[in-house]
Amino acid sequence: MQALHIIGEEHQSLAGILHAIRFMLKEVAAGKLEPDLKLFQAMVHYLDAYAEKRHHPKEDLLFRHLPLRTAEGAEALAELAAQHAAAPQRMAALEQALAGFVADPGRFDDFVRAFERYAEFYREHMMLEEEIVLPLLRRYLTEADWLAVNRDFLAEMAANSGQDGATENFSALFSRLVDCAPAPIGFGPRPFCN
Repeated sequence: MQALHIIGEEHQSLAGILHAIRFMLKEVAAGKLEPDLKLFQAMVHYLDAYAEKRHHPKEDLLFRHLPLRTAEGAEALAELAAQHAAAPQRMAALEQALAGFVADPGRFDDFVRAFERYAEFYREHMMLEEEIVLPLLRRYLTEADWLAVNRDFLAEMAANSGQDGATENFSALFSRLVDCAPAPIGFGPRPFCN
């Protein structure tokens, strides 16, 4: 079940980024932190490029095995498929709100509202996966299914590792975001963060 471990780790990383943005937005709203527009832009880019374009396809590789074993969870799978398909619209709304804030600091509250909608969606999305679909996968998939899933995951990860320069290195990007985020979320601004 290596694939489940990978999905779990990715959910933790994504939850960490969402928490970091939420924390920083609250600190900015309270006047305790100056907005770091480049960091916000990098974090929103991470959500788009990693969560929506890299993480969800891995889940789709995993989820496609469940209907072959059971009809249980069909409604949840249909909802997740619709949510994955709606990623471009979801990200466009968040990116537009951020662009509006970058252009006009008076639109900070619009960005906060857009981000809160996104974060709440993503929280519920991960809960649907973790509370409904992942337990069903554990129950119904066979050893042969898991071998196929793990093979597909490793192939997908090798093809999109970012090590060849053709694709983005998300581990490095995540580390950079943590390095540049203010304490207590990250290590605080460092010279290479600008």
